[in-house]
Amino acid sequence: TMLCFTNNIPQKDGGTHLAGFRAALTRTVNAYANDSGIAKKEKVALTGEDMREGLTCILSAKVPDPKFSSQTKDKLVSSEVRPVIEGIVADRLTQWFEEHPADAKKVVAKVVEAAAAREAARKARDLTRRKGALDIANLPGKLADCQERDPAKSELFIVEGDSAGGSAKQGRDRRFQAILPLKGKILNVERARFDKMLGSAEIGTLIAALGTGIGIEDFDAAKARYHRIIIMTDADVDGSHIRTLLLTFFFRQMASLIDKGFLYIAQPPLYRLQRGNAKAVYLKDDAALEAYCIDAALRDSVFTQHDGVERAGNDLRDLLEQARVHRRWLQPLAGKAGSMEVIEQAAIAGALSAGLLADPNRAIEAAHATAERLNRLAPEHERNWLGEVIAGEGLVFRRTRQGVDERHLIDAALLRSAEARRLDADNARLREVYDRSGTLAARDKTWPITGPVSLVEAVMELGRRGIDVQRYKGLGEMNPEQLWETTLDPEIRSLLQVKVNHADSAEETFSTLMGDLVEPRRDFIQANALSVANLDV
Repeated sequence: TMLCFTNNIPQKDGGTHLAGFRAALTRTVNAYANDSGIAKKEKVALTGEDMREGLTCILSAKVPDPKFSSQTKDKLVSSEVRPVIEGIVADRLTQWFEEHPADAKKVVAKVVEAAAAREAARKARDLTRRKGALDIANLPGKLADCQERDPAKSELFIVEGDSAGGSAKQGRDRRFQAILPLKGKILNVERARFDKMLGSAEIGTLIAALGTGIGIEDFDAAKARYHRIIIMTDADVDGSHIRTLLLTFFFRQMASLIDKGFLYIAQPPLYRLQRGNAKAVYLKDDAALEAYCIDAALRDSVFTQHDGVERAGNDLRDLLEQARVHRRWLQPLAGKAGSMEVIEQAAIAGALSAGLLADPNRAIEAAHATAERLNRLAPEHERNWLGEVIAGEGLVFRRTRQGVDERHLIDAALLRSAEARRLDADNARLREVYDRSGTLAARDKTWPITGPVSLVEAVMELGRRGIDVQRYKGLGEMNPEQLWETTLDPEIRSLLQVKVNHADSAEETFSTLMGDLVEPRRDFIQANALSVANLDV
């Protein structure tokens, strides 16, 4: 709001005094922004309009013999007024900026914010105008569009990289499946300003392909060109990161697409199994691979316990399911103690009781029993395990192996964990099966079984015999036919629909993991690091 007066007479249309004020304001603020480095840091070009946004000004000039544009005196036209006003305002404003640097930076920051908002609005308008939902001629060049024009029947696969994009384009059903390859990792929109996000080429391509527009005023989910938007990335760390960045973008900028059920995650297979000339089998993850190998191993295998009891068929399957549960409980404890072997034998020896350290005699007995088990299982030249109880620490197990000293600690915190409590409650069952070594026999080979982990590993090794296992690190490794029959074919593929059941929890998770603050993310990683069972690095 700017109110102009000449000799106490208001001018609703301004005039030369207003022009001088505007010129001085623009020149002075621009000079300060450039000298302080703020404009360069934010990478925005400031205009006079940005500096006047939100400004309230009363400009009163005393002018002898003023000249106006009309008898109503709505506009001052005296040319000599402008340079005088411009000089005075520039001089006083520069002086004020120098005397009040903290306030000056706040003023310039407000101007920069206005410039960023203006630029973001311009880019959003340009995207909306150029890339209308039915403007087929202006669709991005990377997009291999489908022939279907009904959004309800159309699918868009967002794929990682040109190699996967090439296979997907050849393997798709072009009647209703569109492919959009994105290069590299897209911008993390959780940390970026709106104008910077719109300046990203990959995000601009994605917005144009979807046809929905972007921003509070311009976004319209009803204009979506596809009602099934499928994120298809590799099954590795980079693929997970790209998928997370895309989910962050959709959650923050196009949440209504998630609410409408338009967003999906493809679940391409991680493994391809081939036995001889039989038809190849595709498995989506490690759990599916384990299940397949277990089925194959149980056909002709027998587990003989230390007491001579033989277990096979469904009986062995039940035992194996128990062993997998025990292994799942053991894994986080092994991460803390630094040895699966030590934790497994401690669980069988009954050394994971929560109140164990409160009874010194019982603790020493458990430490010795565990060390005895470890020595019994080790090769003869490595049988030097020692178990002891150290006050203030817990159960300590040591040995020297090939000149290297090993030390593993089971402390009070580990014994209080939920996994240790579960294993301690199941100690009788563990002792019954694994008190002494047993054997798993199949065809021409036997495996010594010393605990639930060794049983699962032996069965997995047996199940994989004679099978060629190929692990796909990237979708680009698949040829078009394989990609169609595993990931693109609607009759066979597996899709995971993205839903937000608890908006507050989702908001907190995205802010913690993708936001600017390091401390919450560090705390999250520290709290959950040891719970990771299969870390892919």
